[in-house]
Amino acid sequence: MELTGIESKIALVTGAAQGIGAAVASVLAGAGAHVAAVDRNADALATAVAKLTAGGGSVRGYGLDVCDSEAVDALVRRVEDEQGPIGILVNAAGVLHTGRVVELTDRQWEETFSVNAGGVFHMSRAVARRMTGRRQGSIVTVASNAAGVPRVEMGAYAASKAASAQFTRCLGLELSDYGIRCNVVSPGSTDTPMLRSMFHEDADPRQVIEGSPAAYRVGIPLRKLARPQDVAEAVAYLVSEQAGHVTMHDLYVDGGAALHV
Repeated sequence: MELTGIESKIALVTGAAQGIGAAVASVLAGAGAHVAAVDRNADALATAVAKLTAGGGSVRGYGLDVCDSEAVDALVRRVEDEQGPIGILVNAAGVLHTGRVVELTDRQWEETFSVNAGGVFHMSRAVARRMTGRRQGSIVTVASNAAGVPRVEMGAYAASKAASAQFTRCLGLELSDYGIRCNVVSPGSTDTPMLRSMFHEDADPRQVIEGSPAAYRVGIPLRKLARPQDVAEAVAYLVSEQAGHVTMHDLYVDGGAALHV
């Protein structure tokens, strides 16, 4: 199925320097969108943007910390001044701090929520304020299947992703009168630098696929890790015309790992 309605739109993608965010930027650029790629890692972002533009994509990089509300407002204004009205927003920026709750520090908890929930709020609010006047647009937040399934040593991450997912659905309800759709994509274990940062030195991705009864973790029924591309293509579908009657939906892209509980 060929996706339509993406070509020539301005698509702002956060967390675009690597992993899922970089894949989303690539897929949307490949579909003809003009991508504003946003990340706080300036060096990694420059590398990602150079790769995409070398491949023919229309991509511009913008350094930004999504935790900074004023900077977010200024960035959204700048993107629209330079490229035009934002028609697509993808909230893909995220951080991960693992550890049992009794061992988590205040700083780890606060940073996790500041990026994963606060950043989604700041960016969505800034873009939605402009989309409402135009009465069109699409917002997708990349959450996690951990938002719906308890995970050992992932209390902060799971809670922050649950917050961002529910926020996005509430936003979709508020913006429905304006024809703006807001959806969530919830990946499971995806082969990204974030996932590999969780592996111990002797760990094997097969352990993720097989699951761990001791950690109350079901494996992946499809017997493979997701690729960033798999998640990006789900995002692209939700912002396309083919999903024109889909809003407030949470699409799990996890190979069945959450058993859709």
